[in-house]
Amino acid sequence: MLREQKKLIERMHRLLDIFLTVLSFAGAYFIKKEILPVPFRGLLDEPDYSILILMIIIIWPISFKLFGFYSPYRKQTFGHIFLKIIKAVVTNFLFLIMLMYLFKITDISRIMMSIFILLNVLLLCLSKNFIYRTLTHFRAKGFNLRNTLLVGSKEGAIEVIDAIGEHRENGYRIIGCLEVEKDKIGKSVKNGIKVIDTIESMERILLEEIVDVLIFAMPLKKIKNIEHYISLAEDMGVSIRILPQWHIRQLGYKPNIGSLQFETFLGIPTMALMTTPKDHQSLLIKNIIDYIIASTSIVLCLPVFILASITIKFSSKGPIFFKQERLGLNGRKFKFYKFRTMVVNAEEIQSALKEENEADGPAFKIKKDPRIIPIIGTFLRKTSLDELPQMINVIKGEMSIVGPRPPIPSEVKKYDNWHRRRLSMKPGITCIWQVTPNRNKLKFHDWIKMDLDYIDRWSLKLDFEILHKTIYAVLKAEGW
Repeated sequence: MLREQKKLIERMHRLLDIFLTVLSFAGAYFIKKEILPVPFRGLLDEPDYSILILMIIIIWPISFKLFGFYSPYRKQTFGHIFLKIIKAVVTNFLFLIMLMYLFKITDISRIMMSIFILLNVLLLCLSKNFIYRTLTHFRAKGFNLRNTLLVGSKEGAIEVIDAIGEHRENGYRIIGCLEVEKDKIGKSVKNGIKVIDTIESMERILLEEIVDVLIFAMPLKKIKNIEHYISLAEDMGVSIRILPQWHIRQLGYKPNIGSLQFETFLGIPTMALMTTPKDHQSLLIKNIIDYIIASTSIVLCLPVFILASITIKFSSKGPIFFKQERLGLNGRKFKFYKFRTMVVNAEEIQSALKEENEADGPAFKIKKDPRIIPIIGTFLRKTSLDELPQMINVIKGEMSIVGPRPPIPSEVKKYDNWHRRRLSMKPGITCIWQVTPNRNKLKFHDWIKMDLDYIDRWSLKLDFEILHKTIYAVLKAEGW
C-alpha cells in the first residue's frame, strides 16, 4: 500500500534527476558549441560525446541512490540535501574521469565538462529546493496527514504510537485513544497522546472528527459487541487495522464491503480491512492526471474565464465566483469554487423554496430555479461551464476530476452511516450520476449507490469512460 506508493514516487523522483542531468549535459554542450565568446566557442568532432552521456546515465542514478537522495525529506534540512548533491556530483565526476582514463577517451572539453557540473548542481538544487519547500509548506498547512484513532491504551497502542513517531515521514497523526473503561478517560498514554473517550463514543467521533484510519490495538475479546464497531467503521468507509491477536478469526466476521488483507503498518504486522481502492499506484497516476488536466484546462479555457467573469459582473451584482464550504476526503472541509449563476442571497432564499424541491433526501434541486441569473446563469449551468473554477480545487488537491460530488456539511448531517462511505474517496467534478440519462429523476439513495459503486469498481479505465461521457454531455448541453 504505502510502500508501493512510496516506490512509485521514488521512481518518478529518480527519472526527474536523470532528466535534469541529461538536460545539464545537453545545455553545457550547446553553450560550449554555440554561445561562449569566440576564443572558447566550438567543439571538435572527436571524441563522441554520446559515449560520455551513456556513462553519465549509468553512473549518476546509482550514486544518487547511494548518497541517500531519496530518503524522506522530513528528517533533513535543505543544507544536508545540498551537501549530498555536491558530494554526489563531485564523486560522480571523479569516477567519470577514471573511466575516461581507462577507456582512453581523450580530447574532452574541460570547459564543457565544468559547465556541465555547474549546471547539474544548479538544476538538482533548484528541483530539490522546490520539492523540499513545497512539502514543508503543505505539511505545515496540515495537508497529507492521515488522522488515526486508536482503540486501546496499553502495549499495543504504545507500539503504534512509537512506530508513528519514528516514521513521521509517512504523515500519520494520532487524534487519541479509546478505551473500554470510563475511568481511563483523560489518561496519558505516551508522547502527549491521551484516552479521549470510551469505545461507546466511537460512532460520534467518526461522525464529528476526520478519521482516516482506525486501529484496534487491544485484544478484540475485551470489547463487547466488537462486530458492531468493526461493521460501523466499515460502513462509513474508514480504513481498519487490527494488531495481531487475530481474534477476528474466532468471531467469524466477514466484511460486508471491504476486503481483509495482512500487511505491515510502519513495521508492525496488522490485519487491514480496506473499503477503498487498493491499487495505490493507479491512484497516484490518477492524481498526476488530475493536475495535468486541471492546469491545462485553466490555460486553454482562460478566454472562457475572462468572458464569463465579465458577463456575470455586468448581469448581476455580487462576486464572480460562488464560494461554499464543502466536505472532501473523510470529511475534510474546503472552499468550493463555481462561477456564480444565482443571485447573491440564493442560500437565504432556499429556505422559502423548500416546498418546490424536486430532489429527495438531503439534496436540494429545482429545475427552473427562480434564483438563477437570467441568460448567463442558465447558459453556464446548461453547458456545465459553471464548474470550470473547480479546476482550482483540483490543483489544490481538494478534489479530483472524477469522483463523488462534494456535499455541503448540512447535507452530511442528515446522512445515514452507510451514506458517509462516499466521503472515503476524494470528491470530483464528475462521476457516474452526472453522466446517467435522466439523472435528475433518480432518488437520493440511488445517487449514493452510484457513488459507492464507483468507489468499489474504481479503475483508471472507469475514469476515462466517465470523462468521455462527460465531454459528450457537455457538448450536448445536458447540464441542469
